[in-house]
Amino acid sequence: MTKTFARRRILGAAGAALAVLTFGVPAEADTLDDIRKAGKVRIPIDLAIPPFGMTDDKMQPAGSDVDLARLLAKDLGVELEIVTTTGPTRIPFLQTNKADLVVSTLSITPERAKVVDFSLPYADHPSVVAGMKGDSIKQMSDLDGRKVAVVRGTTQDTDLTRQAKGAQLIRYEDDATMALAFASGQVDVLATARSLLPAISKKNPARTLEPKITMQTFYLAIGMRKNEPKLLDWVNKWVRTNLENGKLVAIYKTWHGIEIDPAPLLKAGG
Repeated sequence: MTKTFARRRILGAAGAALAVLTFGVPAEADTLDDIRKAGKVRIPIDLAIPPFGMTDDKMQPAGSDVDLARLLAKDLGVELEIVTTTGPTRIPFLQTNKADLVVSTLSITPERAKVVDFSLPYADHPSVVAGMKGDSIKQMSDLDGRKVAVVRGTTQDTDLTRQAKGAQLIRYEDDATMALAFASGQVDVLATARSLLPAISKKNPARTLEPKITMQTFYLAIGMRKNEPKLLDWVNKWVRTNLENGKLVAIYKTWHGIEIDPAPLLKAGG
């Protein structure tokens, strides 16, 4: 075997190996282009958690997450396809390519961040102890000896069990039952998400709730599959723009009766 021939064989083998390595690397995903080519964006929304998501009297999707998704689709220049979801199926829909983005009260947590990427937060989602106007509750010790309604197994249940040992916790199986208990006067204090207070108060306007103690503050964001830099960049710019121009603030106030402050949201997103 001549030296020239041997050299050619070595170079050829090296080239083949490089080709295998190159084609073996998965291509970067580009869901943003796929959405535009399809002319629609698929977004899961839970329609059973008003005022974020629900159906109106004409059985059409409504709520703050629905309006947010509609605005996002409009600005993308595509149609919105709402994929009905529940809490446990939101992220699996992304992972199995049944959805492009998730807008469904998806709070940012370290555990979720391991499997999905989050946009800048578009709203805060505080967990609060609430009571009637005029009720002087400023700290957990003020709950000693008081009946406090809470939904069983929630973060509010966990936090109160740990922090308000002197309170008498009255546990309900869901938010609707707890709301009726407050409206009927069975309890005067409850712990829930701040966003639910207007809806609970609406059941009996004579018994208006207001937040007294903030236990935790979660941040809601738009979720997407990992390794989607173009999509993440577009969504982040969209959230920032619509927080600064007030459109997302207006959507939240329309449905929740609360005006969110964009500054902490932009700061929380880095």
